[in-house]
Amino acid sequence: MTEPKPTVFIVDDDAAVRDSLGLLLRSMGLPVETFESARAFLDAGRDSRQGCLVLDIRMPGMSGLELQQELVTRHSLLPIIFITGHGDVPMAVEAMQAGAVDFIQKPFRDQDLLDRINQALEKDALGRRMLAERAQIRRRLETLTPREREVLAMIVAGKANKVIAGDLNLSQRTVEIHRARVMEKMGAHSLAHLVRMAMQVEDEA
Repeated sequence: MTEPKPTVFIVDDDAAVRDSLGLLLRSMGLPVETFESARAFLDAGRDSRQGCLVLDIRMPGMSGLELQQELVTRHSLLPIIFITGHGDVPMAVEAMQAGAVDFIQKPFRDQDLLDRINQALEKDALGRRMLAERAQIRRRLETLTPREREVLAMIVAGKANKVIAGDLNLSQRTVEIHRARVMEKMGAHSLAHLVRMAMQVEDEA
């Protein structure tokens, strides 16, 4: 199955807002789904989908901030743009500190919202690409033998083959063979590329 296209999810208790935003975004060729409450959005199970979330900060029941907190606990990647009234700016700042990508004050120009949505969709796509890349690197690391992992760690630490050979009590030729295998298994086209890949997943180890 192919994954659904990146979608703009609109969560607002005001039907007129949902309808007007939905019409605007569809006219720009963007897939849109609208929800009248935070609970309806959660119940629909869209939190792991690609796209972004345009979210009213004040809603009856679960507020926009509470939905944001719930999505954080679920490790959702969806970038959030909050729609705020004039008095909601301090809340919007709190939302930004909690990871929202932007907020936009009512009344707003359509183009301002579209610009923010396009930036959020780009952020989402980039974040997912990086996650996929890290997952691929981890899979490649799993193909290394324990000795190859040792050699990789020393390469990343900047040690020369001669030093690695001395530290591991191996011949320099053996280290060169291990190093070549590490490069091949990791799909690295240069030493800098190998180091960069290793460092990408180092923080998760």
